[in-house]
Amino acid sequence: MLAGKVALITGGASGIGRAAALLFAREGAAVAILDVKAKEGEAVAKEIAAAGHRGLLISCDVTRAAECRAAVERTVREFDGLHILFNNAGIIRRATVVDLSEDDWERVMDVNVKATFLLAKFTVPEMARCGGGSIINMGSGWALKAGPRAAAYCASKGAVVQLTRAMAIDQGPQKIRVNCLCPGDTDTEMLREEARQLGESESDFLADAVARPLRRIATPEEIARAALYLASDASAFVTGTTLVVDGGGLA
Repeated sequence: MLAGKVALITGGASGIGRAAALLFAREGAAVAILDVKAKEGEAVAKEIAAAGHRGLLISCDVTRAAECRAAVERTVREFDGLHILFNNAGIIRRATVVDLSEDDWERVMDVNVKATFLLAKFTVPEMARCGGGSIINMGSGWALKAGPRAAAYCASKGAVVQLTRAMAIDQGPQKIRVNCLCPGDTDTEMLREEARQLGESESDFLADAVARPLRRIATPEEIARAALYLASDASAFVTGTTLVVDGGGLA
């Protein structure tokens, strides 16, 4: 589905990002993995290479403009183009506005919103030179329906939804599609980190997370397949939308 394409995936060393990197590579894309976790990211790149595909780890703090610019430039230099951007990197801090520190507010906004802006800023001109492309911004079910003790996270993901819509309008004439993927609870380290932040046992927290019509949480691979749809020509007339993949949680 992605033969001849070049994809850049932030947060590609683990979780949904790792699953997407491996899947996109199997589908024919050359994949640049952006992450600050060098050891884990290098392992993913090696796994891609071992399967006969092209993968590259670029160590990058996605909240830094200079590093984002350099990462995009290196991707284009190594793979001769850029067609897909998956803004997957994200963090969560579980707290109310009263309990949340200013530093944590700024960190969540930087990673979840500012990084999305920065990578798009430097990627769009390269995509335009390639004749178009697809940008996938990572939202959340809580971008559309808020949850408790997650004020900064909900605000950041709501901002990503609106940023996606604005970008779809602006970049549409360049044949660049921009969509927002909104997963429900997914079996990742970040989900377990939420339990620790809330002071809950992991087993109790995960038991609560399955309270949805399908009675389970998602696997990273299931969310990656939704990202593949948005990255590929199968969604050629889809832009400016939010794709909810949450096992019926919002229903």
